[in-house]
Amino acid sequence: MTDLPEPLPPASRRASAERTPRAGRNLPAAIAVGVLLLVVVGASLWFRAEPFVALVAVAVSAGLWELRAAFQRRGIQLPIWPLVVGGVGMAVSAHVGGPEALLVSYVLTVAAAALWRVLDGPGKDAPRDVAASAFAATYVPFLAGFVVLLLGQHDGRWLVALFILLAVANDTGGYIAGVLFGKHPLAPTVSPKKSWEGMAGSVVLTTAVGVVGAHLVLDKPFLPDGGHPLLGSSLVLGLVLGFMTAVTATVGDLAESLLKRDLDLKDMGSLLPGHGGVLDRVDSILVTAPFVYLVLSVAVSGPAA
Repeated sequence: MTDLPEPLPPASRRASAERTPRAGRNLPAAIAVGVLLLVVVGASLWFRAEPFVALVAVAVSAGLWELRAAFQRRGIQLPIWPLVVGGVGMAVSAHVGGPEALLVSYVLTVAAAALWRVLDGPGKDAPRDVAASAFAATYVPFLAGFVVLLLGQHDGRWLVALFILLAVANDTGGYIAGVLFGKHPLAPTVSPKKSWEGMAGSVVLTTAVGVVGAHLVLDKPFLPDGGHPLLGSSLVLGLVLGFMTAVTATVGDLAESLLKRDLDLKDMGSLLPGHGGVLDRVDSILVTAPFVYLVLSVAVSGPAA
C-alpha cells in the first residue's frame, strides 16, 4: 500500500499559495496566448475580409466540438457534423449575404441537426438532443455571425478591431481590479472569483476604450451637439459601448460558468493554455457581439460628423 504524502508545513503551504495567482490562472501562459490571439486576429483583418471569416469558422467549429464533448458528460448527443457544416455556413452567409442570409442559414442548420438526430434513432432522448442542438447552433455560430456582420459595415475591419479591443479591455480591467481590490463577490454561487470591484474595473477600461475608439475609428465629435443624433458623439457612444460591453460580457461569462457548473467542468477544453478551451475564451464575446453590432450599426448609419 502506497503511503500518502505528508502534509506540507505551514511555511511551505504559504509559499505555494503565494506562487498561485489570486485569479487562478497561469498568468504567463494566459498573457502569451492572449497576445498571440490578438496578433492572429490582427493579421487576419489586415488585407482582406476572407481570412478573418475563415478564422471565425475555425473558432466556431472548435467551440462546437468542445460543447459536444461537454454535453456527452450528461448523455446528451449533439449531431456534430450538421452543426459544424451549418456553423461554417453561417459565417460565410453572414459575410456574403448579410443578416437575412445569416438567419436563413441558422434556421437550416437547426432543421438539419434535428433531422440528423431523429434519423440517427428516435427515442425518449431525441427531443432533449434536438433542443440541445438548437442551443448549440444559437450559442456558438449564430452569435458569432454578428461579428462577421460587423465586418460588413463601412470600415468594418476597424469596427471589428474596436470590438476586439473592447473585449480585451473588459477582461483586462476586470482582472486587474479584481486582483487588486476584489472583496465583494458578484455571483458567489456561480463564479466565486468574480467581484463587484472587478466589474467596476471592466466598466472603467471598456468605457475609456469605447470613447477613444469612437473618436479615432468613427471620427465622431467628442461632445454631442444639435446637429447630430445622441450616438453621434464619441463621448456618448463610448459610454454606451463601454457600459454595455462590460454588462453583456459579464452575463456571457457567468452563463458559461453556470453551464460548466451544471456539467461539472472546470474548463470547456484545454486548447488555449492559461485560458482553457475556445469557448472559455469567447464566451463573453459571443453574448456581446449582437449588442455591439446593433449600437455600431446605428452609429455608422447616422449622419456623418
